[in-house]
Parts: sequence; C-alpha cells; structure tokens
Amino acid sequence: MRVDEFDFDLPESCIALRPVSPRDAARLLEVRGRTLSDHAIRDLPGLLQTGDTLVVNRTKVIPARLHGTRASRTDSGAPTQIEATLHKRISPSTWAAFAKPGKRLAIGDKVDFGNDLEAQVREKRAGGDILFDFRLSGKALDLAIARAGEMPLPPYIASKRAVDDKDLTDYQTAFAKEEGSVAAPTAGLHFTPDLLKALGEKGIHIEEVTLHVGAGTFLPVKADTTEEHKMHAEWGEVSAATAKALNARRGEGGRIIAVGTTSLRLLESAAREDGVIEPIADETDIFITPGYAFRAVDGLLTNFHLPRSTLFMLVSAFTGLAEMKAAYAHAIDTGYRFYSYGDACLLWPEAGS
Repeated sequence: MRVDEFDFDLPESCIALRPVSPRDAARLLEVRGRTLSDHAIRDLPGLLQTGDTLVVNRTKVIPARLHGTRASRTDSGAPTQIEATLHKRISPSTWAAFAKPGKRLAIGDKVDFGNDLEAQVREKRAGGDILFDFRLSGKALDLAIARAGEMPLPPYIASKRAVDDKDLTDYQTAFAKEEGSVAAPTAGLHFTPDLLKALGEKGIHIEEVTLHVGAGTFLPVKADTTEEHKMHAEWGEVSAATAKALNARRGEGGRIIAVGTTSLRLLESAAREDGVIEPIADETDIFITPGYAFRAVDGLLTNFHLPRSTLFMLVSAFTGLAEMKAAYAHAIDTGYRFYSYGDACLLWPEAGS
C-alpha cells in the first residue's frame, strides 16, 4: 500500500503537551466500525465484559536522551555539541543510538556526556544508527545514564517545551517494572489505582508482558510503500505463566484486549496460526498493515497516532482504514488530545476480520 494513504491533517493545537489529571479523566473514543461513542477512560469497566483480560506492557522508560561534547580534532577548534538518544542495548557496555548531528561523528571519536559517562564511536550504521562503546559497563553504566540522561519525550513534545522533573513520573505507566524502554507504552499511562480497583471489581483481569520500546517508534516512514519500510527490532517477553493464563481465559470465552500497540505486536508475534499464544523471549520486528490476519487479540486500547506512522497503519489494519480516518476526523472535530500525553480510543476489529 502507498504510505500517503495513511496521511491526514492534524492541527498542532490537538497535540497534548501535558497529561490530564487524574490520568483516568482522559477522554476515550470507542470505535466499532463507523459507530463512535464518546467516554472517559474511567468508563472502561463498563465498556468491557466480566472475564475479559487487559494485557499491559510492564516496561520502564530509562532517561535515554544524553547531551555531550565531542572534543575538537584540532588544537584550535571548538568542541561539538552532541545529542544522543539511546534506543537499543547491544552489550553490557554498548548502546545503539540516534545522534544529532550524527554527521559530525566519526569512528573512534570520544563523546563526554558528563557524570563520568564517556563513550567512543565504534560504528556508524545505515539508517542513522551509531554504536557507542561506553567506558562503564553493566549496572555502573545504568546508574551513570540515570544521572546524566533526561526522559526521551517524543519530538512532537520535546520540540515545544523543555523536559522537566514532572516528566520523570508522567512518562511512566502504573505497570513500569522492567527497565529498557526509550519510549513509554502510552496507552498504559491512563491507569490509576481507582481504575484498576474498578476493573477488578468488574471481574476484568490484568496480565503483564514486556516489550522494550525503541526510538524507532518515532522514526518517520520514508518509503513510498509499506512493503519498502523496514521496522526496527525490539525485545519482548511473554512468560509461560502469562501465555497459559491468556489461553485459558480465551478458552473460557473471555476476550483479550491489548493495552497499547506494543502489547498487541508482542502478542501477535507470540501467537500461532490457530491463535494459541506461546511463550516468547526474543526480538520482534513485526509490521502490521491492512490485510494482516489478527490471531491473538480481540480489542485494542491505544492513544491517537501520527499521520503516516506505522502505528496508524496498525490501527487501520485492526479496525479498517476508512473507519479510522472517520474516527480521527471526529476526534479532531470534538477536541480530543493526541499522542503520548493525549486521550485514547478503544478499538474493535474490522467487520468480517
């Protein structure tokens, strides 16, 4: 399919720069084909059925955006300011990162990020990736990154305001436990203790999986067609106990609702052709576009996504491209807030899928 089929006009005023408070006061648009209904996130228990299971991503965002200097290559030259966004750990001491300005870095260059955090450029890869070998390793490196780094807010927020201490908590979900993401699984940002209590009282289950979200989730699709686009791989895990619980609940007639596209992509990666979910602990680069046959998921709770993005392609595959364009047009017209700190939609599958 042509990528421009997934384009739409979005006013900048729709982009949320801060979350609402409390988080479950965010708006929720339920989409069943062309039938749209407006709710709040706190209404979610009434929109689900007893026996349903919500699958959440327990990944935790690390402060992966670093600011440093590359020493001058001449005695008289000035140092070069470098911004690096770590997006994938390669070894205990090596990270892949997107760097700005990456063209000013060469193999062998050293970058000082402060707080005893120094790295050397090992490799420059196609697609803008740079491999940094850090002087520290393992837990010592983790602690140094935590001291030196800032929360890696998406470009559509970070370009409009400075990152601050409030983002340290605002950009983590209630389920965050396993460090490793450089972007939040944003559908999980809406959950509060009160909402979780109400879901439990309705008999709705919560199961946790892990998918460490990479910065590739924000990269624009530069190809003209979906067939030409290559997804960045991300590491995920569905435990044996979680797979067993999900299969049992589905066998009893309960529905599986993914909380976020990260949970959905991981569950679909773990599912067999017959829909049985198997344990997985591996990388996935699954790219879901219209025509994909969903196997593991019956519903999807997700935020509103960028035009022409792989995430808008995914929701269009799930509910229908025309249906999602109509839903997004309604959301824009009625003041829904978009992207990471914005509102959410509850999607049901495309008719006949």
